[in-house]
Amino acid sequence: MSQMEPIFKILKGKKLIGRRMKMSIAENRTFELWKSFMPERKNIKNSVGNDLYSVQIYGNHFDFKVFNPDEEFEKWAAIEVMDFDSIPDKMESLVIPEGLYAVFTHKGPASEGTKTFSYIFGKWLLESGYKIDYRPHFEILGNKYKNDHSDSEEDIWIPIRSAIQT
Repeated sequence: MSQMEPIFKILKGKKLIGRRMKMSIAENRTFELWKSFMPERKNIKNSVGNDLYSVQIYGNHFDFKVFNPDEEFEKWAAIEVMDFDSIPDKMESLVIPEGLYAVFTHKGPASEGTKTFSYIFGKWLLESGYKIDYRPHFEILGNKYKNDHSDSEEDIWIPIRSAIQT
């Protein structure tokens, strides 16, 4: 079961180093992305903690109101770093800018995450008074993350802004 009401947090901005791939829900390449990233993450210097970041970057064209499984987005497998002084070969840098986020906790197997995302985008967002802000979305896979185990937990960060802003 997931925490269905979010905690609101202002992210101060994060520097990440990792790998990215274009994909869609219909052509989900998440496993391939993480399989390529995990053996190389030991080459990243100046990491901040051990948390892994699964980041999605949706363009301004992405429509969260009309689900299209073929709509492409960019997905990252990354870790937070203090600086970009040393970026390993085959890796890239990403800055997540400062902004307001609604943070949900998904509890349970990662394979059941679609239930949590369906609630966030299909119910909570519609009733919340907020809109999606076009900054990166991400999940923090911390020490409670156990992939597809029933005791797994991950935090889902959704970038938001007031619905009355244009």
